[in-house]
Amino acid sequence: MRITLWAPWRMQYIVGPRSDGCILCEKAHDTEDTKNLILARGSCTYVLMNIYPYNCGHLMIAPYRHLESLEKLSVEEKGEMVAWASKSERILRDAFHAEGFNIGMNLGKVAGAGIDDHLHMHVVPRWSGDTNFMPVLGETKVIPEYLEETYAKLLPYYADT
Repeated sequence: MRITLWAPWRMQYIVGPRSDGCILCEKAHDTEDTKNLILARGSCTYVLMNIYPYNCGHLMIAPYRHLESLEKLSVEEKGEMVAWASKSERILRDAFHAEGFNIGMNLGKVAGAGIDDHLHMHVVPRWSGDTNFMPVLGETKVIPEYLEETYAKLLPYYADT
């Protein structure tokens, strides 16, 4: 039996205009945080939602500066990224009852980075049983909520930062 999964939000990506620049730099310098799904901004880094999430609530933390490696981050950038990761862990536990997390970075294209020239950290909430046959056999991941709805749920938690 063939099952059809609808993902209408992907059409904008498929037919939409492509940028020649760095998407993380563009989002960092744009002031429309809601449009860019930016949840919080610090002095040198910011937190945003991943528009191609592995799970509901998948966040990214990126420096404003366009850097491709950890060794180029300042001490302040490193500290703020870890602070955001820690805060995001608590927020995702409170907002979505996350039971665990995958937190990390893919540095370079061969390491699996989709954005390979602007370092960023992933914070992916996990739950018991969140991986089933769909991603393994069907090469399909089901995200149970629109990104905008997830954004609206998470934004109040970041408001006091």
